[in-house]
Amino acid sequence: MINKVISSVAEALADIPDEASIMIGGFGRAGQPVELINALIKQGAKNLTIINNNAGNGDTGLAALLKHKRVRKIICSFPRQSDSWVFDTLYRNNEIELELVPQGNLAERIRAAGAGIGGFYTPTGVGTALAEGKENREINGKDYVLEYPLHADYSLISAYQGDRWGNLVYRKTARNFGPIMASAATTTIAQVDRVLPLGSLDPEHVVTPGIYVNRIVPVGERGWLKNGVFTGGVDLSGNPL
Repeated sequence: MINKVISSVAEALADIPDEASIMIGGFGRAGQPVELINALIKQGAKNLTIINNNAGNGDTGLAALLKHKRVRKIICSFPRQSDSWVFDTLYRNNEIELELVPQGNLAERIRAAGAGIGGFYTPTGVGTALAEGKENREINGKDYVLEYPLHADYSLISAYQGDRWGNLVYRKTARNFGPIMASAATTTIAQVDRVLPLGSLDPEHVVTPGIYVNRIVPVGERGWLKNGVFTGGVDLSGNPL
């Protein structure tokens, strides 16, 4: 029987080693897998390479991971915002490496990894410092730069609902980078508000099929639903109910 459900966030992240590359879903706070990030902080892996849309907000979630100095390098599109003081301090003190990638290129590089595409030409970044050292090509009179796919050892994503096979349904804008990150990592770990019985998810609503998901962790107040009744799961801190 296929059952990818893990009872605790600690167990789901236990094998992440030092120096791993990790994609973390979310657009700012929307769709950020905060419970998984908090568990990663407790787990202790360090010298990580993080791939995310931005470099954290305030002092929680991804920003907390940076604050604990577990991240060696971050690959993102928007490292500096009004509340990105944790990243700002680390960067100004030369305590973190930054690879800046335009958002469209970031999304397409991740998607290309999941789709098995060897590379793609894009006009974004042509003529700027971001294109230095990269192959350029003129196509139909327009200049393009070659970008390569972006893979990761792990991806940590957040979804609304899932089942034991790992099929995922997202809620509105929380969907963002989750689907493409799920397909671009060797191991994908998804936190969900609820795990529903197999067959309960409308197939037309499933965005990420379970073939891309290795582990699924319920993190809602009562994450398991059986015959319409919540029967167990874990609380928001990852403790069994």
